[in-house]
Amino acid sequence: MARDQKPYIIVLGNEKGGTGKSTVAMHIIVNLMRQGHSVGTIDVDARQGTLTRYVENRRTRQEKTGENLPLSEHIPIFRSKLESVSAAEAEETATFTEALGRLSNHDFVVIDTPGSDTYLSRLAHSHADSLITPLNDSFIDLDMLVRVNADSLDILRPSTYSEMVWEQKKQRAMRDNGSIDWIVLRNRLSSLNSRNKEEMERVLSALSKRIGFRLVAGFGERVIFRELFLNGLTLLDMKESNTALTLSHVAAKQELASLMSMIQLPNTMQRTKVA
Repeated sequence: MARDQKPYIIVLGNEKGGTGKSTVAMHIIVNLMRQGHSVGTIDVDARQGTLTRYVENRRTRQEKTGENLPLSEHIPIFRSKLESVSAAEAEETATFTEALGRLSNHDFVVIDTPGSDTYLSRLAHSHADSLITPLNDSFIDLDMLVRVNADSLDILRPSTYSEMVWEQKKQRAMRDNGSIDWIVLRNRLSSLNSRNKEEMERVLSALSKRIGFRLVAGFGERVIFRELFLNGLTLLDMKESNTALTLSHVAAKQELASLMSMIQLPNTMQRTKVA
């Protein structure tokens, strides 16, 4: 098989930490691989390296047990240590471009970014075909996307992260006339209805029309994700690891299936041709 176009790039991004970016990224990665797709992965938050450790934990588990755990081709990228801002950005651009080149034979490239504003993060955002922004269902996390009136919850203006995404959309358009499908994923949702949950839904629905993102539901708040990380596993690996499925596992797998359906990634089997 020979590719007739570049890999489809998925970026997990949010300048707020602790939103579950790496967990969502790993589940998307394994889902794609188990569908038969070839996947490369990049961690531009290599100093913290949550996705990198997830991949390493997975590789260690596979080596110890011999379980059928598909692995992505993974590249961690560290920030430049050069003192000159322009020189550091040039070095990071070169490193990032080289990583994309190394992974150009894959169907998908999934990129995890830091919970902060860095040049590498902005660069990764500007290359996204799909940008997925996990967002905890709280007004503290919402503040990264939008400023709202404390009394009425009316939208005052887009916030810092939304402005950054808008700028990277322009960068993408100028570079190759491409577009970014921005998806905000309401993550760690409570199973109980509450006033906060309803208000978040109302504000995000209004904001999605104003600044141009699609709103989807992600994972509920579950302890199992912390346990899976330590073993490098995902919900899709339960059969191979002989883990007894609980009701929580079943519910989370249903959430993942719904999430992948709503993200609407392309079928890359239709984007390749026989050499």
